[in-house]
Amino acid sequence: MKQFLVVGLGNFGYYLATHLYEKGHEVMAIDKDSALVQNIMNQVTRAVVADATDARAIEELGVTDVDVAVVSIGSVLGDSILTVLNLQEAGVGHIIAKAINDPHRRILEKLGVREIVFPERDIAVSMAAHLDNPHLIDYLPFMEGYGIIELCVPERFIGKTLKEINLTNKYGVQVVAVRELVPEKMRFIPTADFVLKDSDILILLGSDRGLEKLRHI
Repeated sequence: MKQFLVVGLGNFGYYLATHLYEKGHEVMAIDKDSALVQNIMNQVTRAVVADATDARAIEELGVTDVDVAVVSIGSVLGDSILTVLNLQEAGVGHIIAKAINDPHRRILEKLGVREIVFPERDIAVSMAAHLDNPHLIDYLPFMEGYGIIELCVPERFIGKTLKEINLTNKYGVQVVAVRELVPEKMRFIPTADFVLKDSDILILLGSDRGLEKLRHI
């Protein structure tokens, strides 16, 4: 069990905080909007009305020992930056911040934030990838220029082994796992002699360029 702090209880912050709590973690959720705090009160460990841009308020909350603080403030760039600075000064070691645009991201990077997320962008990219290719089940950005996808086995791969389709050498893509539907089973790091079936789903990691080529074979 970990201790999480979620600052900002808009849609992203709300769902993040409640899902972490459902998974058995301790979650402190804060926002300066009392209505948002009231709405989440019974779905997290502790919900507090507080202005995270106020250094004294952060200090009084005693957040030094949290494992991860997530700053999900996006609409007001200045509030996001001040909150990150206050958390850093309070001694929080691991901060994840939501960014709304590229300038916001660059400022957060200058502040030393190692993990920056773009929820709206990532959802849009995932949906666009899915609409572009009906074989694609899901797309998840992994790091800059790389991603993870779930892909139904293309017809030309059915009945062939992973060695035969040779995705690593042809596309620079690694097969992380194969999700078998018949029988239902997840095979992590499958061997080269694994034979693909039409009911299998490939979970692949690779560069966006390599994954893009693979999507359209």
